[in-house]
Amino acid sequence: MTTADDTSPAPAPAPGGCCGGSAKGACGLAARLAACTPDAGSAAGSTASAAAFSAGSARRIEWLLADSVWWGGRLRSGVALRVAPDGVVKPVPAELAPGGPDTRRFPGTLLPGLVDAHVHSALVDVGTVRAGGIAAVWDLGGVPAAVRALAERAAAAAEQTRSGAVAAADQAERAAPAAEQAPSRAVAADRAESPADAGLAARYPAVKLPRIRYAGPFLIAPGGYPSDRSWAAAGSWREVRSAADAGAAVAEAHSAGAGLIKVTAHTGGPQLPEPTLRALVDAAHAAGLPVVVHAEGPGTVAAALAAGADLLAHTPWTERIDDALLRACAARMCWISTLDIHGWGEPDPAREIAVDNLRRFREYGGTIRYGTDLGNGPLPPGVNVREIRALQSAGLPPDDVLLAMTDSDSITEISWVPGGLDLDPERFADILATARVVDADVRPAAL
Repeated sequence: MTTADDTSPAPAPAPGGCCGGSAKGACGLAARLAACTPDAGSAAGSTASAAAFSAGSARRIEWLLADSVWWGGRLRSGVALRVAPDGVVKPVPAELAPGGPDTRRFPGTLLPGLVDAHVHSALVDVGTVRAGGIAAVWDLGGVPAAVRALAERAAAAAEQTRSGAVAAADQAERAAPAAEQAPSRAVAADRAESPADAGLAARYPAVKLPRIRYAGPFLIAPGGYPSDRSWAAAGSWREVRSAADAGAAVAEAHSAGAGLIKVTAHTGGPQLPEPTLRALVDAAHAAGLPVVVHAEGPGTVAAALAAGADLLAHTPWTERIDDALLRACAARMCWISTLDIHGWGEPDPAREIAVDNLRRFREYGGTIRYGTDLGNGPLPPGVNVREIRALQSAGLPPDDVLLAMTDSDSITEISWVPGGLDLDPERFADILATARVVDADVRPAAL
């Protein structure tokens, strides 16, 4: 995380261009960022959230019908969404929907679940984030045990929603194959013994949470950013002392459930030497994990690129990136936007630099993900209208903004705009801010 005055925190991808972003010419990235799938390292969360569409019925197909569906980069009519028994949602011709109790009808527009790809869950109320229309988040830096407990709680809540009631859950468990039951039982056992979970139960009593993919701790140079920041809780960073230590650091994060690795490169303090940074990237890639770098200050973007990192946690804002480096980044990296952290709606020179860098990155074919760095200052929970408008000012039309906010493969969450999606650039952000997350409890009256 960072702030406009450089005194606050810092913290990956999916399709649309592999990272799931706006990708003008997107994708040779798919091969290079194959590990950047929405649920890497989070199978339990994706299964539970997907299953939430089929409350009270363990393995049936369900159908969702709406006035329109935004999918695959465009707004369509005459399309239904088929929720398969494995929870994956796909668009099909509307005439295939059978009607009856397995078909839910919605006014307005359905679309893939909206994702905020840069959040710090320890610093925000993630229940409010979901209530504000965000179906999934990427936690990019926190205390591993706490983030894992929260992610498991979100998965367990989705599973409970799927079952609808204790009796229905018991029936579903008896019907489900033993191999499918085992992971959720193991999670339940771990969670019952976790002191962190007791605190979460008090903080989020019966509150729905977004699906959480997480990086675990910031991996940093000894004494480096953000260990010198008051907002960074003890245990939210892990010092990496050598290239030889890099493999152990990645293995620790991976074993704690991390679906990606977060590394810092910050000129305001000690930085990881090039061999150590490269060793971290190599170890992460060997484990099938993408690497996101907090790059702040001159030379840090080039260092992240040279090490083979997959994503930047922020659009660079401390200096204008030269065109040669931008072209190289666009060919190999995804950038997470976080434009609104500069000024929080007020004019700010850093925001102007970031918007210019992002505009040119996109013109070279770069892939963009929507992310807000939520937890860093007065950012609104849920869909951030200011972030969307900043993306538009960087040249993204509404369809590309939606590509940056959604994943195009293996969809397991659905968002709903009750009044219908409006792709007029002037009205788009405000309309999208009315989005809700669809689950088993969302059952509008029949059309």
